[in-house]
Amino acid sequence: MGTNNGMSDYNLARLNFLIVDDNKHMRALVKSILHALGVKNVLEAGDGADAFKELRHFPADVIISDWNMSPLDGMDFVRMVRTGSDSPNPFVPIIMLTGYTEMNRVMEARDSGVHEFLAKPVSAKKLYSRIRSIIEHPRSFVRAGLYFGPDRRRKTNTNYNGSERRKVGSDQSVTTPGVVSEVAVPEAAAEKPAADSGGGGDGEEEGGMSQDDINALLDM
Repeated sequence: MGTNNGMSDYNLARLNFLIVDDNKHMRALVKSILHALGVKNVLEAGDGADAFKELRHFPADVIISDWNMSPLDGMDFVRMVRTGSDSPNPFVPIIMLTGYTEMNRVMEARDSGVHEFLAKPVSAKKLYSRIRSIIEHPRSFVRAGLYFGPDRRRKTNTNYNGSERRKVGSDQSVTTPGVVSEVAVPEAAAEKPAADSGGGGDGEEEGGMSQDDINALLDM
Protein backbone atom coordinates (compact mmCIF):
# COMPACT_ATOMS: atom_id res chain seq x y z
CA MET A 1 0.00 0.00 0.00
CA GLY A 2 1.01 3.61 -0.43
CA THR A 3 2.28 6.16 2.01
CA ASN A 4 1.51 9.87 2.49
CA ASN A 5 -0.66 9.42 5.57
CA GLY A 6 -2.80 6.75 3.91
CA MET A 7 -3.81 8.97 1.00
CA SER A 8 -2.62 6.69 -1.81
CA ASP A 9 -4.33 3.38 -1.08
CA TYR A 10 -6.72 3.61 -4.05
CA ASN A 11 -6.35 4.56 -7.68
CA LEU A 12 -9.05 7.17 -8.23
CA ALA A 13 -8.15 7.93 -11.84
CA ARG A 14 -11.20 6.20 -13.31
CA LEU A 15 -13.76 7.84 -11.04
CA ASN A 16 -15.94 10.72 -12.26
CA PHE A 17 -16.46 13.51 -9.70
CA LEU A 18 -19.08 16.26 -9.82
CA ILE A 19 -18.37 19.34 -7.69
CA VAL A 20 -21.41 21.48 -6.84
CA ASP A 21 -20.69 24.87 -5.27
CA ASP A 22 -21.68 28.45 -6.06
CA ASN A 23 -18.24 29.68 -4.98
CA LYS A 24 -15.79 29.30 -7.86
CA HIS A 25 -12.79 29.53 -5.54
CA MET A 26 -14.07 26.62 -3.45
CA ARG A 27 -14.73 24.61 -6.61
CA ALA A 28 -11.18 25.31 -7.76
CA LEU A 29 -9.76 24.24 -4.39
CA VAL A 30 -11.70 20.97 -4.29
CA LYS A 31 -10.81 20.30 -7.92
CA SER A 32 -7.10 20.86 -7.26
CA ILE A 33 -7.22 18.49 -4.29
CA LEU A 34 -8.95 15.81 -6.37
CA HIS A 35 -6.36 16.16 -9.13
CA ALA A 36 -3.60 15.85 -6.53
CA LEU A 37 -5.23 12.62 -5.34
CA GLY A 38 -5.09 11.25 -8.88
CA VAL A 39 -8.60 12.02 -10.10
CA LYS A 40 -8.75 12.72 -13.85
CA ASN A 41 -12.42 13.45 -14.57
CA VAL A 42 -13.97 16.38 -12.69
CA LEU A 43 -17.03 18.40 -13.70
CA GLU A 44 -18.19 21.58 -11.96
CA ALA A 45 -21.64 23.08 -11.41
CA GLY A 46 -22.56 26.40 -9.80
CA ASP A 47 -25.75 25.28 -8.06
CA GLY A 48 -28.02 22.30 -7.54
CA ALA A 49 -30.19 22.98 -10.59
CA ASP A 50 -27.19 23.07 -12.95
CA ALA A 51 -25.74 19.98 -11.30
CA PHE A 52 -28.98 18.05 -11.80
CA LYS A 53 -28.87 18.93 -15.50
CA GLU A 54 -25.22 17.84 -15.76
CA LEU A 55 -26.08 14.44 -14.27
CA ARG A 56 -28.14 13.68 -17.37
CA HIS A 57 -25.01 13.31 -19.47
CA PHE A 58 -22.19 13.03 -16.93
CA PRO A 59 -21.95 9.60 -15.24
CA ALA A 60 -20.80 10.83 -11.82
CA ASP A 61 -19.39 8.21 -9.45
CA VAL A 62 -19.19 10.66 -6.54
CA ILE A 63 -20.81 14.07 -5.97
CA ILE A 64 -19.26 16.66 -3.65
CA SER A 65 -21.91 19.28 -2.91
CA ASP A 66 -21.91 22.49 -0.90
CA TRP A 67 -24.90 23.13 1.36
CA ASN A 68 -25.46 26.87 1.10
CA MET A 69 -26.29 27.67 -2.54
CA SER A 70 -29.00 29.49 -4.46
CA PRO A 71 -31.43 29.21 -6.06
CA LEU A 72 -31.30 25.45 -5.32
CA ASP A 73 -29.31 24.60 -2.19
CA GLY A 74 -27.48 21.41 -1.34
CA MET A 75 -30.30 19.78 0.62
CA ASP A 76 -32.85 20.35 -2.14
CA PHE A 77 -30.35 19.01 -4.66
CA VAL A 78 -29.79 15.85 -2.64
CA ARG A 79 -33.53 15.26 -2.35
CA MET A 80 -33.95 15.73 -6.12
CA VAL A 81 -31.20 13.21 -6.83
CA ARG A 82 -32.58 10.66 -4.38
CA THR A 83 -36.33 10.92 -4.95
CA GLY A 84 -36.93 12.92 -8.15
CA SER A 85 -38.99 10.99 -10.68
CA ASP A 86 -36.56 12.08 -13.40
CA SER A 87 -33.36 11.57 -11.41
CA PRO A 88 -30.59 10.21 -13.67
CA ASN A 89 -28.83 8.38 -10.80
CA PRO A 90 -30.59 8.16 -7.41
CA PHE A 91 -27.87 5.85 -6.06
CA VAL A 92 -24.81 8.07 -6.62
CA PRO A 93 -22.73 8.63 -3.47
CA ILE A 94 -22.96 12.23 -2.21
CA ILE A 95 -20.54 14.01 0.11
CA MET A 96 -22.02 17.12 1.74
CA LEU A 97 -19.39 19.83 2.18
CA THR A 98 -20.22 22.71 4.51
CA GLY A 99 -19.11 25.02 7.27
CA TYR A 100 -22.37 24.40 9.13
CA THR A 101 -21.54 21.54 11.49
CA GLU A 102 -24.17 21.78 14.20
CA MET A 103 -25.67 18.43 15.21
CA ASN A 104 -29.10 19.20 13.76
CA ARG A 105 -27.58 20.06 10.38
CA VAL A 106 -25.51 16.87 10.33
CA MET A 107 -28.62 14.83 11.06
CA GLU A 108 -30.64 16.73 8.45
CA ALA A 109 -28.00 15.94 5.83
CA ARG A 110 -28.02 12.28 6.84
CA ASP A 111 -31.80 12.16 6.69
CA SER A 112 -31.81 13.70 3.22
CA GLY A 113 -29.71 10.89 1.82
CA VAL A 114 -26.06 11.95 1.85
CA HIS A 115 -23.38 9.32 2.26
CA GLU A 116 -20.79 11.47 4.01
CA PHE A 117 -20.59 14.86 5.73
CA LEU A 118 -17.36 16.85 5.28
CA ALA A 119 -16.72 19.88 7.49
CA LYS A 120 -14.89 22.93 6.18
CA PRO A 121 -12.12 23.92 5.95
CA VAL A 122 -11.50 21.15 3.43
CA SER A 123 -8.16 19.38 3.13
CA ALA A 124 -6.85 16.52 1.04
CA LYS A 125 -6.65 14.26 4.09
CA LYS A 126 -10.25 14.87 5.17
CA LEU A 127 -11.67 14.62 1.65
CA TYR A 128 -9.80 11.43 0.89
CA SER A 129 -11.00 9.87 4.15
CA ARG A 130 -14.63 10.45 3.10
CA ILE A 131 -13.99 9.01 -0.38
CA ARG A 132 -12.26 6.04 1.16
CA SER A 133 -15.20 5.47 3.52
CA ILE A 134 -17.56 5.32 0.53
CA ILE A 135 -15.30 2.79 -1.21
CA GLU A 136 -14.66 0.53 1.76
CA HIS A 137 -18.10 0.65 3.39
CA PRO A 138 -20.78 0.50 0.68
CA ARG A 139 -24.28 0.69 2.10
CA SER A 140 -27.53 -0.74 0.82
CA PHE A 141 -30.26 1.74 -0.09
CA VAL A 142 -33.54 1.61 1.77
CA ARG A 143 -37.05 3.01 1.51
CA ALA A 144 -38.45 3.99 4.89
CA GLY A 145 -41.53 6.19 4.75
CA LEU A 146 -40.60 9.27 2.72
CA TYR A 147 -36.89 8.51 2.99
CA PHE A 148 -34.93 6.93 0.17
CA GLY A 149 -31.16 6.74 0.37
CA PRO A 150 -28.23 4.85 1.86
CA ASP A 151 -29.00 2.92 5.02
CA ARG A 152 -28.60 5.44 7.84
CA ARG A 153 -27.55 2.68 10.25
CA ARG A 154 -23.80 2.57 9.59
CA LYS A 155 -23.40 0.21 12.49
CA THR A 156 -25.95 -2.21 13.88
CA ASN A 157 -26.43 -1.89 17.61
CA THR A 158 -28.41 -4.90 18.75
CA ASN A 159 -28.50 -3.60 22.35
CA TYR A 160 -30.34 -0.40 21.43
CA ASN A 161 -34.08 -0.40 22.14
CA GLY A 162 -34.83 3.32 22.04
CA SER A 163 -37.69 5.07 20.29
CA GLU A 164 -35.64 5.57 17.11
CA ARG A 165 -35.12 1.85 16.58
CA ARG A 166 -36.79 0.68 13.39
CA LYS A 167 -39.24 -2.16 13.41
CA VAL A 168 -38.16 -5.34 11.69
CA GLY A 169 -39.55 -5.38 8.17
CA SER A 170 -40.35 -1.66 8.13
CA ASP A 171 -37.67 -0.92 5.54
CA GLN A 172 -37.43 -2.04 1.96
CA SER A 173 -33.84 -2.77 1.05
CA VAL A 174 -32.70 -1.98 -2.48
CA THR A 175 -29.63 -3.56 -4.07
CA THR A 176 -27.20 -1.02 -5.47
CA PRO A 177 -24.34 -1.49 -7.94
CA GLY A 178 -20.91 -1.25 -6.33
CA VAL A 179 -19.54 0.98 -9.05
CA VAL A 180 -17.18 2.98 -6.88
CA SER A 181 -15.55 -0.03 -5.25
CA GLU A 182 -15.15 -1.72 -8.62
CA VAL A 183 -13.55 1.28 -10.31
CA ALA A 184 -11.35 2.52 -7.46
CA VAL A 185 -9.03 -0.45 -7.15
CA PRO A 186 -6.27 -0.71 -4.54
CA GLU A 187 -3.02 0.82 -5.69
CA ALA A 188 0.41 -0.49 -4.83
CA ALA A 189 2.84 2.02 -3.31
CA ALA A 190 1.74 4.97 -5.43
CA GLU A 191 3.13 8.37 -4.53
CA LYS A 192 0.72 11.29 -4.67
CA PRO A 193 1.13 14.91 -3.54
CA ALA A 194 -0.22 15.54 -0.07
CA ALA A 195 -1.96 18.75 -1.16
CA ASP A 196 -3.23 19.17 2.37
CA SER A 197 -4.04 22.84 2.05
CA GLY A 198 -6.95 24.18 4.08
CA GLY A 199 -9.87 25.93 2.47
CA GLY A 200 -11.95 28.87 3.61
CA GLY A 201 -15.59 28.77 4.53
CA ASP A 202 -16.88 30.85 1.58
CA GLY A 203 -18.91 33.01 3.91
CA GLU A 204 -20.50 30.20 5.92
CA GLU A 205 -20.30 30.16 9.67
CA GLU A 206 -17.81 27.70 11.05
CA GLY A 207 -18.53 26.06 14.37
CA GLY A 208 -20.28 23.15 15.91
CA MET A 209 -18.72 19.73 15.81
CA SER A 210 -15.31 18.67 14.56
CA GLN A 211 -14.98 16.15 11.75
CA ASP A 212 -14.18 13.42 14.27
CA ASP A 213 -17.30 14.31 16.28
CA ILE A 214 -19.39 14.21 13.09
CA ASN A 215 -18.03 10.79 12.13
CA ALA A 216 -18.74 9.46 15.61
CA LEU A 217 -22.30 10.80 15.52
CA LEU A 218 -23.02 9.23 12.13
CA ASP A 219 -21.56 5.91 13.28
CA MET A 220 -23.93 5.65 16.25
